[in-house]
Amino acid sequence: MRRKAVTAKGSRTIGASSGPTPISSAFTTPLSSAYPSTYASEAEYDINDEVAKLAIGALTLDGSASNLRKPKRVKQLPFRFLDLPSELRLKVYDYHFAGTGDVLDLDRDNYKRIHQKLAVFRVCRIIYREASYFFYSTHPVRIFPTIPGRFFKTKKPLLARMKPNQRSSLTSLELRLGPGWSSPPRGWVVNPALGLSDCVNVNKITVYVECDPGNDFFRGFRQPDNFYERFSKSLLTGVLDEMPWVDRIEFEAWPNVKKSGALMRGLIEVVTTRGIKIIWGKERGWTDAEEVEPEPALDLNAPLLVDRGNPGIMVAV
Repeated sequence: MRRKAVTAKGSRTIGASSGPTPISSAFTTPLSSAYPSTYASEAEYDINDEVAKLAIGALTLDGSASNLRKPKRVKQLPFRFLDLPSELRLKVYDYHFAGTGDVLDLDRDNYKRIHQKLAVFRVCRIIYREASYFFYSTHPVRIFPTIPGRFFKTKKPLLARMKPNQRSSLTSLELRLGPGWSSPPRGWVVNPALGLSDCVNVNKITVYVECDPGNDFFRGFRQPDNFYERFSKSLLTGVLDEMPWVDRIEFEAWPNVKKSGALMRGLIEVVTTRGIKIIWGKERGWTDAEEVEPEPALDLNAPLLVDRGNPGIMVAV
């Protein structure tokens, strides 16, 4: 006898599956490999591609990219030199012309020391007037060239090569005596071509004596009849005749030149007769007082003799 299946009230048949009931379909589900994947496989994955996609700020330690940005190039404005006070501009000119020498003369080294610095004159008219006046008013010019070389015997000294407006800016000149004492150059002549009449602002002339041929050391080499003394006096007289407005004469000399020598006495006489004030240079150290002759140095190589009147005393002869 077949038993009937026992069913509980309000429930399904015991033993039946509790899962969903499959529904038949006419379509078959394809495999997952049949569709293209949106994710790359491990073989296709590259870490450099991901790094390239990152923002630059993500690669910094602080997370800020502002420090790594290239700053904008700001056009620098030129410095307005002429807006400075005139006192500061003169200080700049003084610094610029440093190293050009104490006295201007014809020299082959002028191009290296001076010529290149004169390019500042070409900036504009205002700077040309200021810089040129400062340069020529603070640098004495040697009347006749004394540097050995191609310009020593020239017939056109530096003063004659300058322009009239440049000579008018000068405030002092230098007359150096001594070079060529045996045969002075023919170009050492005071004439209108020298341009002394244009030096209207010159109030001081420095007379620098390198040697005095009247010294006994030059005996046998100098020309007779005090030739160089007379030549030097005529040269200074000609300069003062062209420039009667000069009110000061400064005398300077090398240590071997004596104030009491024939050359210096003649030059001092030319100045005192015109009533021009005399000042003394610091290098030689002369004053208005009479020059004190130093005692002659003892010759250690001189023979020693015994004084007969006093045998205990040795006398150097």
